Amino acid sequence: MAEAGLNQKENVLNDEALFENEDQDFEFDEGGLELAAKEGNYPNENFSLPEQWDSGKAILPTITDWSSTELTREGGDGPAPFRSGAITPDGLIDEDFEAEIGTPSLNNYFQDDEETDEEFQDIAEHKILEVAGDDLYGRKVIVFAACKLPPSAQIDHQRLLEYMKHVLDQYVENDYVIVYFHFGLTSKNKPKLTWLIQIYRELDRKYKKNLKALYIVHPTNFIRILWNLFKPFISVKFGRKIMYVNYLHELKEHLHFDQLVVPPLVLQHDAKLVASNKPKYPYGQDSSDAGTLPTQQYGVSLQHIKSHYGCVIPPAVQQTVDYLRQNALDVEGIFRRSANAVQLKAVQKKFNHGERVDFAVEGDEHIPAVALKIFLRDLQEPLLTFDLYQPVLRLHTVEDERRVAEVRRMLHEELPEDNYQILKFIVQLLTEVVDHSAINKMNSSNLAIVFGPNLLWPKGQASLSSMGYLNNFARFLIDNYSQVFDR
Repeated sequence: MAEAGLNQKENVLNDEALFENEDQDFEFDEGGLELAAKEGNYPNENFSLPEQWDSGKAILPTITDWSSTELTREGGDGPAPFRSGAITPDGLIDEDFEAEIGTPSLNNYFQDDEETDEEFQDIAEHKILEVAGDDLYGRKVIVFAACKLPPSAQIDHQRLLEYMKHVLDQYVENDYVIVYFHFGLTSKNKPKLTWLIQIYRELDRKYKKNLKALYIVHPTNFIRILWNLFKPFISVKFGRKIMYVNYLHELKEHLHFDQLVVPPLVLQHDAKLVASNKPKYPYGQDSSDAGTLPTQQYGVSLQHIKSHYGCVIPPAVQQTVDYLRQNALDVEGIFRRSANAVQLKAVQKKFNHGERVDFAVEGDEHIPAVALKIFLRDLQEPLLTFDLYQPVLRLHTVEDERRVAEVRRMLHEELPEDNYQILKFIVQLLTEVVDHSAINKMNSSNLAIVFGPNLLWPKGQASLSSMGYLNNFARFLIDNYSQVFDR
């Protein structure tokens, strides 16, 4: 199986390459493509591969080929969200932010998403594209399932491309990753090769810049053929972001797997591959049984933290917020930019051992910002609780003039008191960040996109429309802080 795969440079995760931050970023060689077409070398637009190539077994080396050192968990600290592996953020991102937009009126908070849903209803109903929360590094996860593509005659691929851009536009200013489930692509639903080339051309630097990883799950010979066809036009830097995943369990090293709603066809296919090939798991079976530390703060409940530390505000939240308030309100892109994964892991380890973290020594204001986001996302239950998920989604049905009162009632009466105090503590910081948005470029809309999915999520996977409501709710809390939280 490994012999049939791409060479190691192309398909094995590489620590050094992923940490590398090149200045040069070659994009699609349109001139070269046009020349090839004139010479008769351009592939026919109806190019298709034999059906069996799309449903065959994975042909690339698995992640389990990595050394045991790279895949060891640190069981002594409990379930650490950063496993020692090759997929890590590549440090800070030198990014350009969109122009500041005005704060919308209350009438717009929960209406924009409904209009968008109606515009792309014919595409969205297939659920080809989904948002699945954040990965273990706090980056948004976008899922594309090939098995949900209808027959080509039943879908307008240009509309699909516009819908993809619309979805990505909501997240590309932050770091994000894409999970592509390849199984289920057949000769009937396979798009034309020219459409795939068009995707690469139109999804320009704006979309590629903050894409940190493209996981291709269950790759086949079809993927290998496409890679060879596209290789002359794909930048080396972008090529390093492509990660091949032969078995679903390999994703658990990098994603919150329980947030992924994997299509049944993909689950069945993976079960057959596992039964047939009997792959080794990328970590020891007993590592997940490591006991939770009494001092642990990441990946546990708020009650667990309170029972040991005796305070409502967890020390990890208190220390990160205090440092950010004093040192980071004017930092451009605060809460949006990445931080070094090695430093984040060290910070998390200190918090889990009950140690105090000196962020001044870390020398990077983005470290506490990302550490706070990861703390929220790793709670066993979201800060706003599972019980409030549906009520938040229904807020768009509440009359505008009653919405503030209803949110106040919801938070005061239905949210546990400890959760309420922690939420108020964090949102107050976010209002201060907004007060400095002329410098830090983080207005309430930008912050809401970052914090919405980290404050509330369902027990399963959130739909794209629900993600919009969650973000709007977070923005509502920030913009109406004094009305909502002042008793």
